[in-house]
Amino acid sequence: MNAIAGGGSFVSFPALVFAGLPPVAANASSTVAVFPGTIASAWAYRHGLVETSDIGMRRMLPVTVAGGLCGAVLLLRTPAHVFDMVIPWLLLLATLTFAFGDRVGAALRRTVRIGPATLLAVQFVISVYGGYFGGAVGLMMMAGWGLLTEGFDVKAMAPARTILISAANAAAVVLFIASGVVRWPETLALLGGAVAGGYGGAHVGRRLPRAVVRGWVLVLTAAITVVFFRRAF
Repeated sequence: MNAIAGGGSFVSFPALVFAGLPPVAANASSTVAVFPGTIASAWAYRHGLVETSDIGMRRMLPVTVAGGLCGAVLLLRTPAHVFDMVIPWLLLLATLTFAFGDRVGAALRRTVRIGPATLLAVQFVISVYGGYFGGAVGLMMMAGWGLLTEGFDVKAMAPARTILISAANAAAVVLFIASGVVRWPETLALLGGAVAGGYGGAHVGRRLPRAVVRGWVLVLTAAITVVFFRRAF
C-alpha cells in the first residue's frame, strides 16, 4: 500500500493496537516497522527520480526532515487518552483524502497557484502530520506539489514522494527509538513483511490499474475508520 498508493499505516497501526499495544506505542512502532519498506521503495524508485518543482530536493529534504521530527515530538507529548480520541478523526481525514484528494487537488490547481516559499511551508506542515500519524501523507504531498506545478504528473512524482516520506519517517524513527516507546517484538514481526512489500510494491505499482488500487484502498481505509470510531465512542 505504501509503495503503490500510501496508507500502509491503515494496516500496521490497527494490527498493533489489536495486538494489545497502547495507541501511542502502536503508532510509533508502526512507523518504525514500515520505515524499511519505504526505504526499499525509495531504492526501487531511485532511477525514476524527477524534481518536484523548481525548488529542488536539496531544499525540500531538510524541511521534510524537520517537519517529521516535530510531528514525532508532538506524538510523544500527546497523552494516551487524548491520542485515543484523536486517532479516529485522523483516520477519517486520511480516508477523505484518499476518496476526494484528486478531485479537490484538480479544482485547486484551476484556481490557485502558490509560490516556492509557500510550498516549502506546506511541505513542512504535511511532514509534521507525517511524523505524528502519516495516513495518506503521500497524497497530501502530491496535492501540495500540484498547486505549484503546471502539467503535474502524479505517477512521475511517485519516486520523489517516496523519498521525502522516507526522510520524514527517518527523523521520527530516530526519536521513537531513542525515547524507548517502540515495542520491539511486535515491530520486528511487521518489519520483514514491510521490506518485502515495499520493494515489491514499487514494481507491482507500475502494472496495476489505478482504479483497482484506489478501490481496494478506499474499502479498507473506510472499514478501519468505522472500527476505530466505534472503539473510541
